Amino acid sequence: MSAGRRNGRGNGHEVRARTERAVVAALRLPSQRRWEVDDSLEELAGLATAAGATVVHRVIQERPAPTPGLYFGRGKVAEIGEVARAREANLFISDDALSPIQERNLSEALGLKVIDRTALILDIFAQRARTAEGKLQVELAQLTYLLPRLVGQWSHLERLGGGIGTRGPGETQLESDRRVIRRRVMQIRRELESVQTHRRLQREGRRRAGVPVVALVGYTNAGKTTLLNRLTGARLIAADQLFVTLDPAARLVERPGQPAFILTDTVGFIRKLPHEVVAAFRATLEELKDADVLVHVVDASHPALDEQLAAVDAILDELQVGDRPMVLALNKIDRVEHASALPALAGRQGGVPVSAATGEGLDALIAAVVARLPLASRATLRVPHGDGAALALCYEQGRVLTRREEAEGVIVETELPPTLLTRLARYRLPE
Repeated sequence: MSAGRRNGRGNGHEVRARTERAVVAALRLPSQRRWEVDDSLEELAGLATAAGATVVHRVIQERPAPTPGLYFGRGKVAEIGEVARAREANLFISDDALSPIQERNLSEALGLKVIDRTALILDIFAQRARTAEGKLQVELAQLTYLLPRLVGQWSHLERLGGGIGTRGPGETQLESDRRVIRRRVMQIRRELESVQTHRRLQREGRRRAGVPVVALVGYTNAGKTTLLNRLTGARLIAADQLFVTLDPAARLVERPGQPAFILTDTVGFIRKLPHEVVAAFRATLEELKDADVLVHVVDASHPALDEQLAAVDAILDELQVGDRPMVLALNKIDRVEHASALPALAGRQGGVPVSAATGEGLDALIAAVVARLPLASRATLRVPHGDGAALALCYEQGRVLTRREEAEGVIVETELPPTLLTRLARYRLPE
């Protein structure tokens, strides 16, 4: 669902007649530093460009608090309207979330289509999703976002809910739309549950094979896909744009003399990542919970490096995976203007300087990843016949190399991760 057709405006067969010309705006509150708002608005402009719009004007208003009806001040809204008309803008994008009423009031005051950062990100996701799973997740996020906005669009119909001549078996358009959307949301969630089951079976297969899993995480456009391509020889689509990767990919990394591991790519994170997006993509992000190591890829050349690091860390904490073993990959060192700054940067962040574009530093990165892998240890166990659960764990989380039945129990030669071997230490036989 594109920005040009969101919320049912236009029809499904409509094609944008011309490039949308956008005014982007942000509100700076007293608690915010100016550079933070400038950087966030710059990012919003990049998102608008990624969605296919041309940014013709940028606005920052300083206010003690948002206004309830318009979010921005009434005078500033009038000023924005004049600039929009002069520059032939047909789209207004707010950097902060707008309530349905604020969105409607702004649209009426400006005479423009109005969206916020959440709707813009969903638009990009809709354009970039390629697999059936990705499309389902985007649709779920869009419908979750749209549902409360129906109230604003159909509020005039709610007044028909009581009084003479309005009682009876009929239903308002608002109720009908809500019912249709909720039914579709339930259907999508059932389909995504099936996807989660399939992914769980895949992960169990990987565990039985004894191959560790390493997941790439990081801010959007940090270079995760380029890094995966470089390490695995894959040819996944990578570009200098925001949110190129929505659908996860997994490839095997094999280097002479090093243990093999599976490397997975994930959707990039961003500041103010909409809750609807995190919730809808939870099926995909479940992959992170089963990863043995996370590689946090950052753009070492980005001026807002620290803020991007903090944004990703916050989302990882929300997903309850912030405690996973982690390697920080300081990517794009070929773009860092002063090479002398790299040692200090690596020391301060505890990261590994790399360039996915040139291949520099990749051996050091792999060594750092391998050092954090929970490498399996070989052990022989005698598992009592009555402890079937322990035997099942050997198959599910490790590899059973040989097995024989004896009177006292089952003798298995296994390769187990250290944590599981500790749990089953009482069954271990001396070497």
